Amino acid sequence: MTNTSNFNFTSNKTVTLELPFSEHIEELRQRIFLLFWIILLLTCVAFIEVKSLVKILELPIENVKFFQVAPGEYFISTIKISFYTGLLFSSPFIIGQLILFLLPGLTKKETKIILPLLLSSLILFGLGLVFSYYTLIPAALNFFLNYSEEVLEPFLSFDQYFEFILVLFYSTGLAFQIPIVQILIGLLNIVSPKQMLGAWRYIILLSTILGAILTPSTDPLTQLLLSLAILLLYFSGLGILFLLKN
Repeated sequence: MTNTSNFNFTSNKTVTLELPFSEHIEELRQRIFLLFWIILLLTCVAFIEVKSLVKILELPIENVKFFQVAPGEYFISTIKISFYTGLLFSSPFIIGQLILFLLPGLTKKETKIILPLLLSSLILFGLGLVFSYYTLIPAALNFFLNYSEEVLEPFLSFDQYFEFILVLFYSTGLAFQIPIVQILIGLLNIVSPKQMLGAWRYIILLSTILGAILTPSTDPLTQLLLSLAILLLYFSGLGILFLLKN
C-alpha cells in the first residue's frame, strides 16, 4: 500500500511580518518612558552626591573663591549639575534603546555600519569631555586669571562658572563628532575621501572659525587648542574613511 502526501517540505516560503505603524509608535513611547525614569533616577543619585560633583568641577581651577549672587543661586546650580550628570550617565542607555529600536528594521549591511558608528559617537563624546576638562578649561581660566591677577582678586560666581564649563563641555563633545559625520557622508557617497583631502586648506580655515565659535571664552590659547583638536579629528576620520573605502 502506497501513501501519498500533499505536503511539500522543500518549497516553503519565508514569511516576513511587519509591525503596523501604530505599534512602532507604541514601542517608541515605551522606550522614551523607560529612558525618562532612568534619567530621573540617575539625576536623583547625582543630587545626593552633588557636593562631590561640585568639588570635581572646581578642580580645574585653583586659588579661586566662589560666591553666590542670590540666596538660591547655588541650589539652582546644583539642580542643573545633577540633571546634566544624570543625562550624561544615561547616554549608554539612550544609545542602547536607540539600537534596540532601529535593529529590527536594519539590514545586515546597515547593522555593520550603524552600530559601530553609534558606539564610536558615544566614545568620542566622552573623549571630548575629558579633553575639555583636562585641557581647555584650565587653559581658558588660567589665561583670564593671570591676565587680571595684578588688579583684581579672583572671585567667581559659581553659577556663571558652571555655565562657562557646561558650554565648553558640550561644544567640545559635539566637535568630537566630526569623524562620525565624515564617515557617514563618505559612505553615502555625498563627498568622496579624495574631495575631503583636497579641501584641507578650507578645513584649516573652518577649524579656526569653529574654534572661535565653540569656545565661550575669547582667549586665543583655548581657541587654538580646540582648532588643533578639530583638525586632528578631521584627518583621523579621513584616514578611517580611506580604510573603509579600500
